[in-house]
Amino acid sequence: MEPALRLGAGVSKQEIREKIWDYMEAQNIADFPRPVHHRIPNFKGSYEACQNIRELEAYSRMQEVKVDPDKPLEGVRLIVLQARKTLLVPTPRLRTGLFNKIIPPPGATKEILRKCATSQGVKNYSVPIDLDSKVLMDLIVVGSVAVSEKGWRIGKGEGYADMEYAMMVSMGAVREETPVVTIVHDCQVIDIPEDLIGAHDLTVDYILTPTRIIVTGCTKPKPQGIIWSMISEEMMERILILKNLRFREKQAGKDVTLQKMHPAHLKNIQTQAPLQNAGQVAFDRPADVTHSAHCNDEHGTSKVEPSSVTTVYVGNIPKDARVSDLKRTLREYGAEPLRLNWQGAQGRAFLDYKDLATAEDVISSLKDLNFSGNTLWVKLAKKQK
Repeated sequence: MEPALRLGAGVSKQEIREKIWDYMEAQNIADFPRPVHHRIPNFKGSYEACQNIRELEAYSRMQEVKVDPDKPLEGVRLIVLQARKTLLVPTPRLRTGLFNKIIPPPGATKEILRKCATSQGVKNYSVPIDLDSKVLMDLIVVGSVAVSEKGWRIGKGEGYADMEYAMMVSMGAVREETPVVTIVHDCQVIDIPEDLIGAHDLTVDYILTPTRIIVTGCTKPKPQGIIWSMISEEMMERILILKNLRFREKQAGKDVTLQKMHPAHLKNIQTQAPLQNAGQVAFDRPADVTHSAHCNDEHGTSKVEPSSVTTVYVGNIPKDARVSDLKRTLREYGAEPLRLNWQGAQGRAFLDYKDLATAEDVISSLKDLNFSGNTLWVKLAKKQK
């Protein structure tokens, strides 16, 4: 089948994501929750696509199945529960661990099982699975933004599916032959340049759409474990389970050297104050200081601040992003400002730093940063007297 979308030469992963999201919205293929931008997109016909999993040879012998919590995979989660198989769902953003095991109440009706398969049900009917639990996946189901018939996969850009698989390898929860399935709309099956796929990227063995079952025959090796040189200190702090896995692998004699921190990150971690609520200042302003000019024109207006304080403009923020997401990202990059002025409705924010040198370090650190699917515009805010 010819792909619905054709891509030009030199296309990036992010450009592919944007084209898929835009096309699904424009063609009204997208389904709740909308808009589908910056998500694993749900689509009309996802339930029918999920039913195709019954046709896979691996389905009949599966006992333990890992299914991502994305909305278009809800039908697969229900099928697994109805078959009385063990359903494991990754914890959101891996904040509190790796998996939750879904345990429906005794005598659960079809309606209760349907609730268990939803994102809310995953929260209400689950128990955490720790690293010492003896789990061995028979099947893995992941969401995708785009996928090729060769098995190359592109997610929403946060890397959690890739990380989850690498963690499963590290804890012995997955075999090399364990099949990986993705469920997408036909329009998400496109030609993806192989040079976009790295050693850390998860590939897929089967693609299920509302109309097709595609056997990719992919021979590219899946991640062989966690690539510690790609893990930053910030990620270690954010994904606590990594500390445990790193300790275990270090004890086993493996190289667990982390990604080197950018000097600007380290400097900012040492000098910047904690993030405050939007619009609040984290320092006491002296009464006799001179004041800088206002930020204005296309970058909006900020309050008058001491002359030493330098404001950084951050633009191209997705309209559905939250200030808490930006705060977390800034913490990860050691770029906490003295004050954050959030203007999410306009897709922008203003960050105040103690001086020009610090602001320029932050701009360098955040250059080309992908935030919720968008590449941020980061520069000194325009000022006038």
